[in-house]
This record gives sequence, structure tokens and C-alpha cells, in this order.
Amino acid sequence: MRRYVLVSYDISDQKRWRKVYKIVRGYGMHVQYSVFLCQLTEKDEAELKQLLLDVIHQSMDQVIFARIGTVQANAAERNMSCIGRDFVPLDLKGLVF
Repeated sequence: MRRYVLVSYDISDQKRWRKVYKIVRGYGMHVQYSVFLCQLTEKDEAELKQLLLDVIHQSMDQVIFARIGTVQANAAERNMSCIGRDFVPLDLKGLVF
């Protein structure tokens, strides 16, 4: 089952930041600076975490994974809202939100 996962990161070194950005970009949609919305299975999430562990400095950097609902859930069941400009999901990895 695919879940929406919000991935946000704070990387203290520019070189590591670029590597993290490129890794996460392969798994999700860039929605804001250092924030991605991903559709991940348990396996995808574990794989992404391992790739990031190989890059980040664990005492200086931080990556947050926030699960916000299943892809199959309707909008009312998702634990996500926004104010201001509406969030319009785009096609992600061949799947439509």
C-alpha cells in the first residue's frame, strides 16, 4: 500500500544538501524548499532512509518523515490541509494523486 509521506530535511553542509535533494527528488514531488511529498510503500520508505543514512551527518543533519495518509484515501481522510494557495497534486512516479 502506498502512503503519502512528507519528507523534510535540514542539512548543514551544502554538498550533502545537494546529494540529499537529488536522492529525495527521485522519490517525490518538490513542494517547497527542502520539502517533498512522496508516495511510498514500506519498502520504498526503508530504501530511501537507507540511501539518506549513507549521505547525512547524523549528529548535524535532520530528515523528517511524516506519513499523512494512504494514496487510496479520499481528500477528507487525508491528514493534510493548507492555507493560502491550494495544493494541487501532480502526477508522481506515474501515479495520480
